[in-house]
Amino acid sequence: MQIETHTGGIFDTNCFFLPAHGILIDAPQTALAWLQKRGFRVSTLLLTHAHIDHVWDAAAIRREHGCRVGYHADGTEMLTEPGYFKRFGMNWEIETVAADFLIEETPKLTVDGLDLRVLLVPGHCPGSLCFFEEKERILFGGDVLFAGSIGRTDLPFGDHDLLLRGIREKLWPLGDEVRVLPGHGPATTLGIERRTNPFVGEGTR
Repeated sequence: MQIETHTGGIFDTNCFFLPAHGILIDAPQTALAWLQKRGFRVSTLLLTHAHIDHVWDAAAIRREHGCRVGYHADGTEMLTEPGYFKRFGMNWEIETVAADFLIEETPKLTVDGLDLRVLLVPGHCPGSLCFFEEKERILFGGDVLFAGSIGRTDLPFGDHDLLLRGIREKLWPLGDEVRVLPGHGPATTLGIERRTNPFVGEGTR
């Protein structure tokens, strides 16, 4: 599977484009310009969660590309209420973006010819989704699990114990060989994180 990666915005947020399917996963600041520069066309934008750094360019990308946008229902308020993030002291305004379709946890979501298993793993943010491509063993993990870390849980509606439980119960069973493409930082594997992650690895229970 060809996967193109862009890291953008003030939080160095990763997004991933799958050219064979026209699927973009997450939309950080500068993602629109990157897509234009590379000549990529998006048919579907999947959002792992509704935090501002992952959705900054979402509305502009939909307008420019005419693509569908999908996310979990628990992100609806964050993504559709003007000025939502300013209520929590964040001095940024983003354009709202309503979902064209809502995504629930499911063993199989078919998007533009690609089958994905969808895992709901909240704790960092309500409605946090991970997208698992089973054939090539790739997990698009959003801000659930990082190389050597986990998604922060001190933001509004964060829940540390819920996040740890979700990682242990839903991600570890996928298999140690699964490659994780996270929302920030470098790629890793579930095996590496299961053994060594200081927050949720072996010996941290």
